Amino acid sequence: MREGGSLPALGEADDGFKYVVKLRGAGHGRKALIAEFLGGMIAKAFKFRVPETVLLNLSSLFGITEPDEEVQELLRNSEGINVGLHFLSGAATFDPAVNEIDPLTASKIVWLDAFLTNVDRTRLNPNMMIWNNELWLIDHGASFYFHHAWRDPAKSALDPFSYIKNHVFLPYATRLEEADKLMRQAITPRTLSKIVDMIPEDWLEEEDSDISAAERREVYRQFLNERLENSSIFVNEALKQQKMLGR
Repeated sequence: MREGGSLPALGEADDGFKYVVKLRGAGHGRKALIAEFLGGMIAKAFKFRVPETVLLNLSSLFGITEPDEEVQELLRNSEGINVGLHFLSGAATFDPAVNEIDPLTASKIVWLDAFLTNVDRTRLNPNMMIWNNELWLIDHGASFYFHHAWRDPAKSALDPFSYIKNHVFLPYATRLEEADKLMRQAITPRTLSKIVDMIPEDWLEEEDSDISAAERREVYRQFLNERLENSSIFVNEALKQQKMLGR
């Protein structure tokens, strides 16, 4: 699937279902998988509709007959555990000019993406689908952008997230303060901690790094807990950006 920079694949797993496979050998590699996995699992914990997220083991034999050298190299570099998202067959891309959204749902989704620091749900690329006449959230790989530089994660957890100004739903999110209260009640630090514990160990390992996998896992845990506790920081930023839009 030659869309975006991650080159996801559409594959059939040994359970008989088709999945959009995010490959560890592409783009931002394992960090994109961590963001995709955490983002999808957290969205599901908040009761949003997201494709089932699974861990897929890619063997060295997968794609061995692939004629495209670029794709074959990508598959070779992706041997091991990857992320699979259940394929929503027949789904249509959400179009803000056509599909309506109620203010509370819009506010909750804006809150979620500010919480995850997801920079990639814009009007040009909403990363949402309509499937069976329902709204589904997809593609969270651009979340947690602090982990690409890994500079001062504690400070990043308190980031107001000015990128929210580009969110496709910001103009419609007129119930942000109500959404903040509901979202904070909908999840606990314990739930977030359990999700972080599910990150595969080898995704957290980096060569030539003094930071251990356990330490990296703890950073994600603390990042999420701090953002939940201090959600007013990014909610106020979203409200400020709304005023600048004239809302």
